[in-house]
Amino acid sequence: MLVEIILRPFMRYFTFAKIYFQMLNTKNEQSVKSRFFSGQKLKRPFIVAALVIAALIPFAFTGNNNYFEISKNLDVFATLYKEVNTYYVDDIEPAKFMRTGIDAMLESLDPYTNYISEADIEGYRFQTTGKYGGIGAIIRKSGDNMIIAEPYKGFAADKAGLIAGDILLEVEGKSTKGKSVDDISKILKGTPGTEIKILIQHPGEKNTELKTFMREEVKVNSVPYWGMVNNNIGYIRLTQFTENCGQDVANALKELESKNQLKGLVFDLRGNPGGLLNEAVNVSNIFIDKGQLVVSTKGKVKEWDKIYNSLNEAIDAKIPLVILANSGSASASEIVSGTIQDYDRGVIIGQKTYGKGLVQTTRPLTYGTQLKVTTAHYFTPSGRCIQALDYEHRNEDGSVGKIPDSLKHPFKTKAGRTVFDGGGVDPDFVLVPEKFSPIAGSLYSKNLIFDYATQYKLAHATIPSAMEFHLTDAEYDDFVKSLNGKDYDYTTKSEEKLKDFKSAAENEEYWAALKEDYEHLQSEMKHDKENDLVKFKDEIKGLLEEEISMRYYYQNGRIEASLKDDPEVAKAIEVLNDTELYTKTLQASK
Repeated sequence: MLVEIILRPFMRYFTFAKIYFQMLNTKNEQSVKSRFFSGQKLKRPFIVAALVIAALIPFAFTGNNNYFEISKNLDVFATLYKEVNTYYVDDIEPAKFMRTGIDAMLESLDPYTNYISEADIEGYRFQTTGKYGGIGAIIRKSGDNMIIAEPYKGFAADKAGLIAGDILLEVEGKSTKGKSVDDISKILKGTPGTEIKILIQHPGEKNTELKTFMREEVKVNSVPYWGMVNNNIGYIRLTQFTENCGQDVANALKELESKNQLKGLVFDLRGNPGGLLNEAVNVSNIFIDKGQLVVSTKGKVKEWDKIYNSLNEAIDAKIPLVILANSGSASASEIVSGTIQDYDRGVIIGQKTYGKGLVQTTRPLTYGTQLKVTTAHYFTPSGRCIQALDYEHRNEDGSVGKIPDSLKHPFKTKAGRTVFDGGGVDPDFVLVPEKFSPIAGSLYSKNLIFDYATQYKLAHATIPSAMEFHLTDAEYDDFVKSLNGKDYDYTTKSEEKLKDFKSAAENEEYWAALKEDYEHLQSEMKHDKENDLVKFKDEIKGLLEEEISMRYYYQNGRIEASLKDDPEVAKAIEVLNDTELYTKTLQASK
């Protein structure tokens, strides 16, 4: 068999490696080197074996005594691969088979140690740089159609005249019917400067149009919005810690201060999954003085342990500051939040953060692949690690579960306030997170809010600024009428629980006795969709206003519209306007 022929020499090399590791148990490194690298003329198999051994040497001199176990298991793995390939009833796909094994192996470690294949490199690059080659637009499925959901202002799709609601009929001459978003996204992405052809149909039109334009490098701005939430309080949103985001935040703050009498700042890190560690240091440095400890990292390889201090003068070390955080604020977001809290530099409002206190390092592998491996824990200035104690079991929203007080350890901020480790940064003001009502979730997921915004844009050439724009009651009634005959049914959690109860009763043979009561309860609980359109009117109107504002003002408009009725932003304004409350919050209890 071909695979056996290929693997046979490697089996021999693994045997040489095993002998080498066994020899290392003598603790005589020079003896080993003299026997394997003595300068004698070696035959080719021994040269290759030496190279394999050289690659494995790091295992040998990092204090790890599992030399024999490593070599034995490498031997077992290669043997297993050969036997499965030789005798399994069907042909196996080598790449898929190996990828399954790699993923399962890494899954036994932590959620953040991942294998990055050659095909995944572009996506990983986007996570760290915010850049990719493509047309600069978000796409989504709507029924059987593939549509433009949101073009990025000033990029290729926008400049070519593509708008939200456009139907993508063909991409590069291939129909989009039956294709997934990932399928089409892969075709749309490509090397900047290469040509792409897209057949589209504008909303409200019957004719189609072939658009031919060039892909370009798309840089998704990590600071998509900054502005004023009232006359004297500024707002900056940071969505990800990508390259140069620290400079972007600094520039936004400078602009706000140059154009306004700024008395406070709301810095929004909600839903920010993190990113580059050095950018977390740069962002923290905007608000704290030069030479202050921001974060330290500690791992198995002591030579890699590092201390990160702020290197520059702060942009503003005095301005009253509120950080908005939630269960989606992770990693670098938690470094910034923890640093600001530890120095009593600002107030945290929202929910406990995600609890990711692990540092990943990217290591190059063969054939253009990479390994993102967890190499250390990070610690905030007070010395706490905010890694969740249990990263496998989380709440439905991804947040850290309840941690017993006995497992948490206290630390002190600069002013003497007590803070804890054990999973995430605890806010100074805890607010209950807003949740979509079932009907709002249904209207949004089934694109009915999106479709109404498309029709609204066709009927209205302009609207006021996103902050001033409000949908009238008459317009909301028009939206309700537009739902006639459309499917927006949904199931409430109560109904789901009731179904579970019915199944349990049937399985346990109690159903006959309970059937009448069940049907009565089901009748009483049955939701009335029309009543829900009235009951949740304010919530649905808010979503409509955000979607409509995006059509005129792009992502900036969506964010600005969302701030109007944001309870956490309202709380931040309240705290910043109450000097006594703000100051008292940052002082230790007496």
